[in-house]
Amino acid sequence: MSNQTFESVAAATLTQSLASLDPEIAQRIDAELARQQRGLEMIASENHTAQAIMQAQGSVLTNKYAEGYPGRRYYGGCEEVDVIETLAIERLKDLFGAKFANVQPHS
Repeated sequence: MSNQTFESVAAATLTQSLASLDPEIAQRIDAELARQQRGLEMIASENHTAQAIMQAQGSVLTNKYAEGYPGRRYYGGCEEVDVIETLAIERLKDLFGAKFANVQPHS
């Protein structure tokens, strides 16, 4: 595969929607969404996730590896993650009236 062909395929893959790249998988995801919306799931680990959370988790932040803590990361390019994490920490401290908070997952 020539470099130009690879670049055009990569660019198309990175910018196309799931529905255009793999309509069958997109259809199955839509079917699962419809199933969840039709009923009440009583399994605690399958709670509904808010749309805003799904948007954040499906954002470019998924591409970022940000090991460590704000201002003390092991890799560069974490400035925006640091701002977001610091904002979450401050909001949590305010919510609970706490001096300290950690918003990173345990596992």
